Amino acid sequence: MKKNSLLLVVLLTISLSAQNNMKNSLHQFTVETLEGKTFDFSSLKGKKIMVVNTASKCGLTPQYKDLQALYEQYGQDKFVIVGFPANDFLAQEPGTNEEIGDFCERNYGVTFPMMAKIGVKGKDMHPVYAFLTQKEKNGVMDSKVTWNFQKYLINEEGVLEKVISPRTSPVDPEVIEWITK
Repeated sequence: MKKNSLLLVVLLTISLSAQNNMKNSLHQFTVETLEGKTFDFSSLKGKKIMVVNTASKCGLTPQYKDLQALYEQYGQDKFVIVGFPANDFLAQEPGTNEEIGDFCERNYGVTFPMMAKIGVKGKDMHPVYAFLTQKEKNGVMDSKVTWNFQKYLINEEGVLEKVISPRTSPVDPEVIEWITK
């Protein structure tokens, strides 16, 4: 009888530990793609993830080119970029999901996953961005999305590791070093 009780306690401890780990992991989220399909972040377990809020009419929009180059170079089995269009800064992403997809493909050949347009700050902040910006949710740090093309670097377990300034190029040595380490 003692063996069964001990086994039950061990299994419950493991289960609670896994739930707590998932709570501080991006892998807990499911979102919608530009095409209206479901995208489950848990499918990215074991990969490093760059989450970036994007906009089509921003001075930083040419970063799409470097994001795509980064994805083509490193986006195999161990790294992925996930873009979230947002219209939170000077109405620089006014388009529909379909228009955004067409723009990204036509102008920059974007093939990395792009999600449906969301809010990344304020009262309309999407739960993914609440997680990314609030230490009480991510377990690591507080941050603010300061502009379009801010980059959040997430490790293979779905845990936030770094926040990269919008003005920092996606191919900056700091980013490359993080991907390749």
